[in-house]
Amino acid sequence: MSSSLIVLTGFIAWTLLLLIVMEVIRSVMVVRGTVPANGFSPDNAGLSPFMQRLARAHANCIEGLPIFGGLLLVAVVADLAHLTDPLAWVFLIARIVQSLIHLCSISPVAVTLRFSAFAVQLLIATYWAFVLLLALTGPAG
Repeated sequence: MSSSLIVLTGFIAWTLLLLIVMEVIRSVMVVRGTVPANGFSPDNAGLSPFMQRLARAHANCIEGLPIFGGLLLVAVVADLAHLTDPLAWVFLIARIVQSLIHLCSISPVAVTLRFSAFAVQLLIATYWAFVLLLALTGPAG
């Protein structure tokens, strides 16, 4: 099995895990009577800073899935995973690091580190897009 397919599944699983954590915490709040069941906004406005960061970390994953996941899927479907496999795990680790930093802090240092993790993902995706387009449109493509 290609690293690209495993990493795509891992990216989806990470996104799902963030959603599950958010919904478990929300459910506890409802059961305890802290917040009514219809008292949540998508960005968790009005809740703790952690809950707001959790909503944003999850949204970051959802926003990135069509781009990053799409490139991985194109590679696998086109039998070009050998082009994305070498950096696939680096991408997933950078995504998880970005989310974890987001959950921990919004200090200037944390924001810089979080952006650095995102920049790694952007560079990898740009490279993937370039090599995939070359492979798909080249003489043998």
